[in-house]
Amino acid sequence: MYLADNVLNGFLESFHAQKNLADRAIAQVSDSDLRRPLDENTNSVAIIMKHVSGNLVSRFTDFLTTDGEKPWRDRDAEFTDTFRDRSEAVAYWENGWSVLFDTFNRLRPEHMDWQVFIRGESYYVPAALARSLAHTSYHVGQIVLTSRLMCKGRWETITIPRGQSRQFNTSMGFGPPEQPR
Repeated sequence: MYLADNVLNGFLESFHAQKNLADRAIAQVSDSDLRRPLDENTNSVAIIMKHVSGNLVSRFTDFLTTDGEKPWRDRDAEFTDTFRDRSEAVAYWENGWSVLFDTFNRLRPEHMDWQVFIRGESYYVPAALARSLAHTSYHVGQIVLTSRLMCKGRWETITIPRGQSRQFNTSMGFGPPEQPR
């Protein structure tokens, strides 16, 4: 059970890290830019938030007992901006994450051997979690990049700033890298 606990904790930490990155990017975008796509072929940050949330709610509602693609999900509607304002977009976003984290609170090591279904395909729980994490991470990357482009010169780095890796590593107790011989 030790390995199963570690796997679950690893997934949970990774989902939290992805949400943190997205939240920090979203916070930097103005209300109007949150809902503005880069061009006619891209989604706004708000639309990406809506899609990620819709996906999380569908996948993690009754995660162990029903197909992750719920019959009530309207995926196409996730790509239409129906939000009145930022607070509504953020509330929708938070709901998706809440469903995910509530499900994690109920997952137990013994569930790691269970099979779940997504669109009729069977996945063991770790594979379903990896699938969801990959999907979420892909869209978090879109949120971060779109936010950065919207902010232009106002962007505050949310990871290690360029040129500061060595300083960061030193602050974390890592010395300078050894040179290959």
